[in-house]
Amino acid sequence: MFDQLSDKLLGTLKKIRGSGKISESNIDEALREIRLSLLEADVHYKVVKTFTERVKQKAIGQSVLESLSAGQQFVKIVHDELVSLLGGGSVEINVTGKPSIILLVGLQGSGKTTSAAKLALYIRKQFKKKPGLVPADIYRPAAIEQLKTLAHKNEIPVFDTVATDRPEIIVEKSKKWASENNVEVIIVDTAGRLQIDENLMGELERIKSVARPNEIFLVADAMLGQQSVSVAEGFHSKLGLTGLILTKVDGDARGGAALSIREVIGIPIKFLGVGEKTDAIEVFHPDRLASRILDMGDVVTLVEKAQEVIDEETSQKMAKKMMKNEFSMDDFLTQIQQIKKLGNFESIMKMIPGMGQAMKQIKDMTPADKEIKKIEAIIRSMTIEERQDYKILNGSRRLRIAKGSGTQVSDINKFVVQFEKSRKMMSQMMKTMGRFPSFGNSPFKKGPF
Repeated sequence: MFDQLSDKLLGTLKKIRGSGKISESNIDEALREIRLSLLEADVHYKVVKTFTERVKQKAIGQSVLESLSAGQQFVKIVHDELVSLLGGGSVEINVTGKPSIILLVGLQGSGKTTSAAKLALYIRKQFKKKPGLVPADIYRPAAIEQLKTLAHKNEIPVFDTVATDRPEIIVEKSKKWASENNVEVIIVDTAGRLQIDENLMGELERIKSVARPNEIFLVADAMLGQQSVSVAEGFHSKLGLTGLILTKVDGDARGGAALSIREVIGIPIKFLGVGEKTDAIEVFHPDRLASRILDMGDVVTLVEKAQEVIDEETSQKMAKKMMKNEFSMDDFLTQIQQIKKLGNFESIMKMIPGMGQAMKQIKDMTPADKEIKKIEAIIRSMTIEERQDYKILNGSRRLRIAKGSGTQVSDINKFVVQFEKSRKMMSQMMKTMGRFPSFGNSPFKKGPF
């Protein structure tokens, strides 16, 4: 979402490097470019004005910190102000009480129904509480069925809404249902409109009065840009929002909504919808997002994801095989499958400091994800014997594998050479390091990561 803004900010920040002290003369031009970059990213003009004034106030006349260049110091100032602009820190969701109730509100098409299922899975996983979904959009039968389908697919209890009931009656009935079924957190999917109107707000106010919710989340489409700010203002003035779920941040949105809403409205962004799958939701961390924008990476999130999806026992076995130079193509396929669970290759690389720009420099090469799919096809077209010992791959075997994987023999030859080099490199690295370094309390302390 922030690729365009990131490119322009990084280009601007490079220009200020090299000076021994940050002065008004060498910062004005940089601030002008930053101002334009933020406006082009659809950030609210008041937010842009406040942000650049804060950066200038902190930057002018500051002595360069020891071991830092002027450019590095300025980057730090911009980073710190971005973090402040985005809210300073993450805000935990309130699921106290039994049942606790969360209302999801927003315009039609913003992603409320999918976000309800995502939120339920997050709560079940993080808080070990039993969530339940309540379809309260009586105007779109498809919305009720969609929520029921998502609930059943993910084994989440769902209230059997009667479409002829008023929404506030549905919510009132769902409380008794929750009590009878030991549901600890009720997530209510309310109706949306194409635009804010009095009927919608009146209905939501009645639902709020009956529900007495712990949280009222606005689900907003990141693609709306500045319009999402006015939408948030409209809902907040009537309902008193407690947080925001920003959806479709994996798309081509310019990022202005995320950089504007917290500052203009004063409500925290609590979650980001980062894909269509029901597990594609992230807690919003302002410091991590600011680091991603400035290509400083997000190693903490990468480690957290790895801890969730990478099997420790398998990793330890792989480490031993690497050490002994016994790593097979079958093992390589297993590694690929584990890494894919972290997300696509480009998103993983962006979490490594400095790799965001590096990826752009090689963008004309064959996309990494496409190459990985080709490698998977090649390995899956091999026999078990071939996977365990690539040295038996003669000409006829390679021709058969090429036909089976929809590739050329030259692709097989290239992969075998690359695999052999990688195998030797991994073995040497493992012998040198003894093991891969661990991160803090990572469960991979005894194994590679």
